[in-house]
Amino acid sequence: MRRTPIVLALLGALALTGCSSPDGQSAQSSAPAAGSPAASGGKYAVITHGGAGDAFWDVVKNGAEAAGEQYGVTVTYQGDGDPAKQSQLIDQAVAEKVDGIVVSMANPDALKESIGKAVSAKIPVVTINSGADSSKAFGALTHVGQSEDVAGRGAGEQLKAAGVTKLLCVIHEAGNVGLDQRCKGAEETLGGTVERLQVDIGNLADVTSKVTAKLQSDKQVNGVLALNPAIAVAARDAVRDSASTAKVATFDLSADVVDAIKAGEVLFAVDQQQYLQGYLPITFLHLYTTNLNTVGGGLPVNTGPGFVTKDNADQVAKLAEAGTR
Repeated sequence: MRRTPIVLALLGALALTGCSSPDGQSAQSSAPAAGSPAASGGKYAVITHGGAGDAFWDVVKNGAEAAGEQYGVTVTYQGDGDPAKQSQLIDQAVAEKVDGIVVSMANPDALKESIGKAVSAKIPVVTINSGADSSKAFGALTHVGQSEDVAGRGAGEQLKAAGVTKLLCVIHEAGNVGLDQRCKGAEETLGGTVERLQVDIGNLADVTSKVTAKLQSDKQVNGVLALNPAIAVAARDAVRDSASTAKVATFDLSADVVDAIKAGEVLFAVDQQQYLQGYLPITFLHLYTTNLNTVGGGLPVNTGPGFVTKDNADQVAKLAEAGTR
């Protein structure tokens, strides 16, 4: 497992905190009331909406576990795409009296009560990946992730420069606020038409079939924006199957996506550096529980967006193979 020195992690975190959400709201609240700092060690629960075997969330897990190993703390990782079940996992962590909780909020309203229980129990919470706008209101220490609106606008600009005029934005998780923000952001800057297509990430063959059917029925669609690496590969296959010339771009990385970028089959990937979304929250919780440090100064810690293109794909490929990108 590749380890990142704490000094680099902290410097990177502090450098990123200068960014805020597009609406100007912060994603950090005052730290929960606490007594003396905890002794070294501890147990932290990472609870996400990612399903088992999802390449994106595997990298988040790798980052969290690497930080746990570095600081000598126990890190448990669990994920469930069902908001009700995710809430139950949070409740379970509270009942186990963990020293801190890291949670992604694809559906913030469904998790509000459970996160509130953690905060009331004086368990520090760091939110990650999605739900930044609700993080402060829910009492979290800070939020670690990327601004989905900003990332979407960046993707739209890149696609416009590539000549895309009608874009298919493929949404793979119903009710995920972050995915809708990505599509909206792309719509703002593309200067053309953006049409949404709802698919089920649990059935990638069906994803390919649905995108293929759309490309065959509407020849004006000359761009496909996937919001997940597995969906990107399915969209790539759909372009092949339909003999379309549509350009494919995606959010987030996997080894397959990097290979597709190198081969010219995917134009670019918006990289939110999800390894940091696992690593940094454990770092922040460890610093808080042992030294009452808080990070962010009232602003979220942004891990992206960056762009992986053919120009830098070779370098990123080696890191993706190692499970850190």
